Amino acid sequence: MERRTDLAVEERELLGEDIKGVDYSAEEVGGLPIERLKILTRRAGQLLKKPVGTYITAQLPPLTDNIRDTDRRVKALSEELRRLLPVNGLVLVAGLGNVEITPDALGPKAASKVLATRHISGEIARSTGLDRLRAVAVVNTGVTGQTGIETGELLLGVIRHIRPSALIAVDALASRRLERLGCTVQISDTGIAPGAGVGNRRIRIDEETMGIPVIAIGVPTVVDALTLAFDLLEIDNEKEGLALSKAVSPQGRSMVVTPKEVDLLIQRAAHLISLSINMALQADIDTEDLLDLL
Repeated sequence: MERRTDLAVEERELLGEDIKGVDYSAEEVGGLPIERLKILTRRAGQLLKKPVGTYITAQLPPLTDNIRDTDRRVKALSEELRRLLPVNGLVLVAGLGNVEITPDALGPKAASKVLATRHISGEIARSTGLDRLRAVAVVNTGVTGQTGIETGELLLGVIRHIRPSALIAVDALASRRLERLGCTVQISDTGIAPGAGVGNRRIRIDEETMGIPVIAIGVPTVVDALTLAFDLLEIDNEKEGLALSKAVSPQGRSMVVTPKEVDLLIQRAAHLISLSINMALQADIDTEDLLDLL
């Protein structure tokens, strides 16, 4: 009875705290509770169903509550993201997902708010006082059903042409707990599987496939219905689990649960993530000046 989640800290909760090959710590930074989990060995990665690497999970107030642009927690989140990025070089930001499906629209909506600066250079940058801006390119990939192109194929083509030093991929995630929806942010340096949040996993986008570091950032927007049923009913028996699977997933169809205020959740999560990305990438620009540019 597999309980589906995209959050590394939840996989750790399912397995128990004493896992060899896993380094875990928790602290509060700028009023932001942060859990850091490092998977050090392949064996630990197999147990947690995650690639070897670093996973940072931040717990925020529900994103249905407004967060001010200058909130110190946003700054703390941007610092966590900045530590995973190369110091110099062009960065490509990609919004993954389907903007037509609200729970899966986080990636494109967040990417649309990221400041694209690759085209601002030379005399134009100097004369406008924007020569301190880091070069950033932004792309919304859509989904294969819309484009006929695998997200990984599209990104690889862009990467080969503009040669960024790193890729930031934004996508919706799935949690196993309702209380984590819209108030948890996961950042990792292990890449991402597009469509993970709505159960349509594609080819992984990571350093191995893209040839550059890939930083993934996302917010859980859905809970797998079967996982939710297992947790709420506290079912551990294999026979009962099979019966429940047939009832919750008729004819093998996968169902997901999302909050009724998901539109507001996506809007504010996209704002939070885009602001964190902008602050992480434009470290030489004062927050007030950066907000004016946005």
